[in-house]
Order: sequence, then C-alpha cells, then structure tokens
Amino acid sequence: MSRQYSKLAIIIPCFNEEPVIQSTVETLLSIMDGLILNGKISDTSYIYLIDDGSKDNTWKVIEKLRQIYGDKIKGTKFIRNYGNQKALIAGLLGVREIGCDCVISIDADLQQDENSIEKFIDEFHNGADIVSGIRNNRKTDSLFKKTTAFCFYKLMNILGVKIPPNHSDFRLVSKHGLDILAQYPEEGLFLRGFFHEIGLKTAYVYFDVKPRLIGKSKFNFFSLTSLALNGITAFSIVPLRIIAAVGVITVIGSIMLTLEVLFEKYILHNAPSGWATLVILLAFFGGLQIFCLGIIGEYLGQIFNEVKARPRYIKEIELK
Repeated sequence: MSRQYSKLAIIIPCFNEEPVIQSTVETLLSIMDGLILNGKISDTSYIYLIDDGSKDNTWKVIEKLRQIYGDKIKGTKFIRNYGNQKALIAGLLGVREIGCDCVISIDADLQQDENSIEKFIDEFHNGADIVSGIRNNRKTDSLFKKTTAFCFYKLMNILGVKIPPNHSDFRLVSKHGLDILAQYPEEGLFLRGFFHEIGLKTAYVYFDVKPRLIGKSKFNFFSLTSLALNGITAFSIVPLRIIAAVGVITVIGSIMLTLEVLFEKYILHNAPSGWATLVILLAFFGGLQIFCLGIIGEYLGQIFNEVKARPRYIKEIELK
C-alpha cells in the first residue's frame, strides 16, 4: 500500500498556552499547505489540540481557530489538568478515532523545529512506522536540566530500557502504531519507552531546539521527577532486583560481623568496643531500608493506580 498523499494529523498538548497557540497553529497550517502542494500529504490533513485543563483562555482561542479554519482544526478539552503524557495519549487515540494515516506530536511553543516535519513524513513514506525526534544538543537547557537529563537516560539504559539519549515526544506514529497503542489500557504508560519497546520499524530525525520566545515551560522539577519515576517503574523491575541483591549482601555482611564479634569475645576474650561504629552502621542501614521501601512504594503506587482502573482522563468538550 502506497503511503503517498497520506492523511496527516498533528497533535498539540496545550496547558495555559493562550499567548502562543494561534501563531503555532498558523505556522503549522502553512507547513501542511506546503506538504499538500508537494503531494506528500492529503488535503484532508488536520491539527488536533488537547486543552489539558488550562486556566487561561486557551480553549476559547481553539474555538476561534475552529471557526476560522473549519475542519482543519479539531480538538478536545479536559475537565482538569491530567499531565502531558495523558494529553498526548488522548491526542493519539483521538485522531485514531477520527481517522488518519499518521500523526505527529509537537509542543505548543514550537521549540521543536517544525521545519523537520517534512523529514518525518519522508521517513514514513520510506516505510517507518515510528519516527522519533532526537535533539542535536541541549544548549537551551540549564546546567541542572542537562545534568538530570543525562543521568536519566544513562539510568534508563542501565535498567534495560534502551531509549536513545535526548529522545523527545516530537515523533511520528503510523496508523499501525496507533492500533497497537489502543491495546494498552495501562494508566501510567510512558510513551518514550512504549514506542521504542513495541518493535515497529523506527527511524530517527535530528533537530535543533529553539529558545522559547513567549511564556515559560510547564515542566518543573517535580513534574520531570514524576515523569522519570513513571518511566523507570513502568518499564523495568531491575530496581526491585537490586533491592533483593542488597538484602542478600547485607545478610551475608551481618553474619560475618556476628562471627567476628563472637570470635573476639569468646576466643580472644576481648569484649568489642566501637559504639561510634555501631551508631554509623545503624544509621546507614536504617537509611538504606527507608530508601528501599521508597522504591518498593513506587511500584506499589503503580499497581494501586492500575488496579483502580479509573479513566486516564475525562473529556469535557470535543471538536471533531
């Protein structure tokens, strides 16, 4: 089956993006018009916006854009904020229901290079079902964010989740990929790991990140930490195995220490001293136990959320 003249959907998660959303949509419509003229996508292609519980007038702007551009603009509004990952999932499943041959997700601030969209389409036409955007560098990030991102990707690879460094949610997914996504009902789905793990033919597009001109990033330390923990616990049980290994090592060490104390007391008749050592050991192992319980708690939290089987999000309005 030919992939030329494919029906493209572009999804944009929005949270308090009133200052930028109109210019972003107009920029992307201009790019889509160029791709239509070049015969790369169908003239039925469209943009799908997800208002993730914005407190400003983001949805009013989306409704205005719908009035101006008609069926080129579609979208949905959540009753509250559910987070970027769930907004992305809502967009992916939303355009699958409406209909498309492929979908590209991009941030509302267009820091990701929108001019790379044509490269994504070309890779799709060459047979790729997943086309992942990879940042060329992290020049626009703070030192703290660069360091934590580096540590996150290294840790994920150590734990067995082999996702490329500087991987982003700027990606293309084919209809086949969307059909597979629809089979995964889990609440805490980590998309970067999911699309890498399902095994579909994947290509990579490298792009530069532009400085954000208006507004500020909606990701803070806590949201990024939550995303990282979700990614680790959703795709790897290695931390639990590390805890088990630490437990075995601790037991062996405790037995050896007990034997050493008994040897000094009953063979050498020298009552062991070392209250400072005892206090240090107690503090160390007490802290280690709490840390291990924290990791176990993260996994229990994942199970708790999945067992409740609550909906990922609730839509208030949808424009199809």
